[in-house]
Amino acid sequence: MKRIITLQDISCVGRCSITVALPILSAMGVECGILPTAVLSTHTMFHTFTCKDLSDQIEPISDAWEKEQITFDGIYTGYLASGQQCEQICRFFDRFSTKENLILVDPAMADNGKLYAAFDDSFPAEMAKVCSKADIILPNITEASLLTGIPYQTEYGPDYIQLLLEKLLELGCQTAVLTGVSYQPGLLGVAYLDRTGKQFSYFTRRCAQSYHGTGDLYSSTVLGGLMRGLELGDALALAADFVVLCIEATSVSKSARWYGVEFESQIPKLCEMLEEKLKNSTDR
Repeated sequence: MKRIITLQDISCVGRCSITVALPILSAMGVECGILPTAVLSTHTMFHTFTCKDLSDQIEPISDAWEKEQITFDGIYTGYLASGQQCEQICRFFDRFSTKENLILVDPAMADNGKLYAAFDDSFPAEMAKVCSKADIILPNITEASLLTGIPYQTEYGPDYIQLLLEKLLELGCQTAVLTGVSYQPGLLGVAYLDRTGKQFSYFTRRCAQSYHGTGDLYSSTVLGGLMRGLELGDALALAADFVVLCIEATSVSKSARWYGVEFESQIPKLCEMLEEKLKNSTDR
């Protein structure tokens, strides 16, 4: 069984970050270790929440793992709370990356044309350093714009997406994946470009609704697919289809919409979809 480590925050209640990554990866047959960067009582869509920064624990935990000679098949980062944490994550990569393992970075810092409120204008440059050490990065278009300095656009064509992907590769990563790509109404998807020049895109139906935690759900599912042996394109397609299923399940739920995407009820379907993808990949 593959073992990965994810470095991001824990929201004790509410569906996001580690609260999503751990059950998804476990269900997909991947051991998921955690290194929490912060602990929150709830995610930040709640009116009242507490937050305990755990930056001072990253180095001691890393030291203990190194002494125990613990290794990982994958390293996965999500939301990081500060530029200081970005520096710590870069050092973690230097200590635990190998020629065999995979580093996947979700530079969760912005959406809809602007940074999250917790970050200042200096943060994208710090996140770019994290991305430079990754095998795969998964920004949305806003994050890609901030990482590359390319102006953010809401109306665009394939040339704009190609430019963003090329500029993302210049950061130093091996493969750049853009999420939230849309060229026509009703369709939403992803596109990637790697250093060999290989390109891929996949589109599925666009849902009218949007929910907290879908980005974490997407990245976690992608990594789970990769750890189980899927090619990147198949893992991206699996994740896109699964997120749509979860959004549709949430849209008919009676629970509060801001609480987060309801993925738990769809986990059996994810397992079925994964096995089908694995079967099809071996039949080729």
